[in-house]
This record gives sequence, structure tokens and C-alpha cells, in this order.
Amino acid sequence: MHPNAVMLAVVLLGNLMLPFISAQNAGFVKSPMSETKLTGDTFELYCDVVGNPTPEIQWWYAEINRADSFKQLWDGARKRRVSINTAYGANGVSVLGITRLTLEDSGTYECRASNDPKRNDLRQNPAITWIRAQATISVLQKPKINASDQTILSADTPIKPVTLQCNLTTAHTPHKESFWVKNGKEITNTRTEQRNTAYRIAKPRADDSGEYMCVYTFDMAPNANATIEVKAKPDITGHKRSENKNEGENGMLYCKSVGYPHPTWTWRKVDGTSYTDIDNSTGRFFITIRDNYTELNILNLDINTDPGIYQCNASNVIGNTAETTILRVRSNLAPLWPFLGVLAEIIILVVIIVVYEKRKTPDDIIDDDEPVGPMKTNSTNNHKDKNIRQRNTK
Repeated sequence: MHPNAVMLAVVLLGNLMLPFISAQNAGFVKSPMSETKLTGDTFELYCDVVGNPTPEIQWWYAEINRADSFKQLWDGARKRRVSINTAYGANGVSVLGITRLTLEDSGTYECRASNDPKRNDLRQNPAITWIRAQATISVLQKPKINASDQTILSADTPIKPVTLQCNLTTAHTPHKESFWVKNGKEITNTRTEQRNTAYRIAKPRADDSGEYMCVYTFDMAPNANATIEVKAKPDITGHKRSENKNEGENGMLYCKSVGYPHPTWTWRKVDGTSYTDIDNSTGRFFITIRDNYTELNILNLDINTDPGIYQCNASNVIGNTAETTILRVRSNLAPLWPFLGVLAEIIILVVIIVVYEKRKTPDDIIDDDEPVGPMKTNSTNNHKDKNIRQRNTK
């Protein structure tokens, strides 16, 4: 037999035997963690398992103090509040999530994994064929917080101070302290131990709008919070007044604003009293939007169609505002214009000199054979000498 054929047979046999040689029982890489939550909250449990072949993953649930009565959980259970997302690759990864928690959601949640070929055989003991990892979820009644109603800032009325207030009326355990948060970031110097807390905006502007939260902390329970929305129409605080580019280059216009809720952005090209809406369908215009910021990118600028006035418009439920940018597109020869101007002046000057020289009359031309001026004679000197001789003879 040819040596190469023998080698190929050995490689093929090794590949066929590889799954059996590298077989691995299921094992946990990441197990679900126990948590304490409040009613109305959401929780997620993660389960990551390894093995060869990749293990199957299941989720089970048992009520508190009834650990012997587990029931399997399915995606969409509990009036579609349960979601299970599982992916299989080198590892098996699964995420169990439950939204709008109630007190009845408290209990023991179990991630089960197995790659045993007999794992679904009802005659087998699940305790042997499946490995398990458990987490306890405790759901507590959410404390009651009385909070101010939403506030709308108006740019048309005189500026008046705005005060946001919260009052913790009932709680499962005594609270430690409270503080204020704006758009997910804590506001400095707002921590207090009082059940009543307030935050004052002395001179409210559109920049002060946003989502405010009063947060209460507890020793043995999760934080509780209440949300107060301060709304204002968008105010565009930054944009390009003009953009100058050469044809064939890319142009970028932008606008950024303050105001809450975040605006819906649109771009238009203004032509006198009419306008044309711009979107991403042309292949040359690309609009990017990130909350209070938007960009319009134009590829391969055309000197005939792209120059003009562009308008960004920001609108939300309170109102809208717009700003314009002038886009100028220059010819590729624009950098040569100063040189061409000087060259044109030189050419014109040379032409004028040549024409002038050619139009001169013959009388204006000096003949080299003629004297330039009247010839001087010595007559005067001769007369002087004659007079001297005459006086000497007397």
C-alpha cells in the first residue's frame, strides 16, 4: 500500500475516533446567582455549561419551602412574562428572564444541563443524568413613594423655579438615606436621611429637562425609586453654520440639542419656499442619530446638485425647532484660481505692449544715420579770437 494512503487512513480513523476520545461530561462554567427584587422589577439568571457533546439546558422552578415540587419553565409562561433564550455552540448558554415581578414569583430557580444520551429516558433517574445549579429569588413588596407630577418647561413664559419632591410613605424596612439622580447620574450634594426629599431647579432651561429619580436605600433590601419627568421642547445648541468643500469630497453637517424627551430628527434641503426631505435611500446621503445628536454625511459631493441650504429639524411631544447650514461646493480648479488670475494679467499686459509697439508711426522711429540734435560749431570761439587780434593791432 502506498505510504500516503496509509497516512490518510490513519488521519480519517483519528477523526472518527475523536468524539469518543474527547467526550466530556457536562459542567457549569457560570451558575445562576440568588437575588432580592421588588415587585414590578425584572430579573435575569444566566447559565453557561460546557461538555462534549454540548449539553442541553432546561429551567425549572419550585415555590418557597416546596423544593421537592419542581416544575419546568417554558418561554412565554406566566402570561408571557417569562423569556428563555438559549444558544448552543462550543458551550451551551441560556438566559432566563421574568418581567413585572409579583410576590408569587419568589422561589427557587434551577438550571439543569446534561449531555447524557439517556437524559430524556423516563426510566432514568434525573438526579443522575442531569447536573443542577440553583438560585433563590426573593420578591419584596415595593415601598410606596409619593412623587411630584411631571413638569413641562415653557420657553414662552417667565422663568420660575421648579421644585421636585418625593415622600417615602411605606417601606418593608427602615431606610438609610435618599438621593437624586438625573438621566442615570447621581446629582451631587443631594443625599439626606429624611423621608421627605426635594430638589430645586432655580432657573430651569431646556438643558435642565430630563428623567429625574429620587432613590431610597435600605440595609437589607434593594433600592427603591420614583421617576419624575421634566420635559422641554428641543433647543438646538450646536450646528455648522456653513460647510465649504471641493467637488468629489465628502461633506458632514451636524446638529445637537438639549431638551427632553429626546427629539425625532429630520433633514431637509431648502429650495426657496419648498424643501426636499433627505433619507438614507439614495446611497450618497447617510443620516446618523444618537439621542440629542444627528449627522448628515454626503458622499462624493456634486458641484451642480449638492450646494444649497440644509435644515435639521428636532421635534418631540412638547415642540420643535430647526437650524440651517449652507453647503458650498467648489470646483477642483479653485486652488488654481489665484495663479490663473496672475497669469491672465501677465498675458494681457504682454498683448498690450505688443499691440502698442506694432502701431508706432515711422516718424516716432529714430534714424541712426541722422544726428540726434543740432551740431555745435566753433563760430563763437572764432569771433572771440578775431576781436582779440583786432585789439592787439591798434
